Amino acid sequence: MSEPRLTSLSHGGGCGCKIAPGVLSQILKDTAKLPMPPELLVGIETADDAAVYRLNDEQALVATTDFFMPIVDDPYDFGRIAATNAISDVYAMGGKPILALALVGMPVNVLSTETIGRILAGGESICREAGIPVAGGHTIDSVEPIYGLVALGLVHPLRVKRNADARAGDVLVLGKPLGVGVLSAALKKEQLDAAGYARMIETTTRLNTPGPELAALQGVHAVTDVTGFGLAGHALEIARGANLAVAVDWAAVPLLEGVRELAAQGCITGASGRNWAGYGEQVELPAPFGDIDRALLTDPQTSGGLLVSCTPGCVDEVLSVFRRHGFAHAAAIGRVAAGAPSLTVC
Repeated sequence: MSEPRLTSLSHGGGCGCKIAPGVLSQILKDTAKLPMPPELLVGIETADDAAVYRLNDEQALVATTDFFMPIVDDPYDFGRIAATNAISDVYAMGGKPILALALVGMPVNVLSTETIGRILAGGESICREAGIPVAGGHTIDSVEPIYGLVALGLVHPLRVKRNADARAGDVLVLGKPLGVGVLSAALKKEQLDAAGYARMIETTTRLNTPGPELAALQGVHAVTDVTGFGLAGHALEIARGANLAVAVDWAAVPLLEGVRELAAQGCITGASGRNWAGYGEQVELPAPFGDIDRALLTDPQTSGGLLVSCTPGCVDEVLSVFRRHGFAHAAAIGRVAAGAPSLTVC
């Protein structure tokens, strides 16, 4: 008997599985009261991409984990996407990955060992590309298929790039185009053609390798990656962390080919609406700004691009780094200014 589609086994896929931002803030509201050692350079206080622990004057350990349910039906591609997404958080802190641990939850009575093996093989292929081993992990029998990694890396303590260190006058640069959530919704509805699927796989399996090189630039102040909370949500994290206002030039934001049309056909994730419900009151939209644009602004990105806050004089160098690593769609999309934490879309 043929196995079911992977996406049919999960109630959500990719970073669209994230708990809604408003709910998450309530869950975590008391965790900031926990004692933190002085060696912990980055903890949970600003909802950053990874924890960073100072080992000595030259090295700090970057530690993160990310896992989710299938966003695609091909098991090998699912593994590749999940691994790329997990390792991205190390790059977002300016770190170089050193090893990974696999996190595997599978419905073993539904999926064959061959299919599960292909998921793991996909993840391992991305780890090889990143130059790191899968050094262990943990497996459970789960109702829904789940795969991801614990990813560890190293960074110089002076080159750690938090999401909270943007400065007034900075320019925001986005490394990848938006629209992964729309493509995933179209795939689940069987409305995504082969070319659209190829674009989805190309962007979600592209490692955010510019991270360490960007972190070495003096004009780069803050870095994060755009994932499940969408561009608006992660831009707001930068605004809150720095206690500044962020403005995004919507016309400058790169979009994956075809996503606007697919969104207009109803290929929008439920996570997009949950994102807006969680933080929409802090976002000022221009008039007119239609429902499709709002859905794209809040579209959950799986393995999305780096969002960099840098001085105006550093923009060309930042874009050059992205181009050298193959990120052809990287673009300057907004600015950081004095003001109460908020996001204005122009």
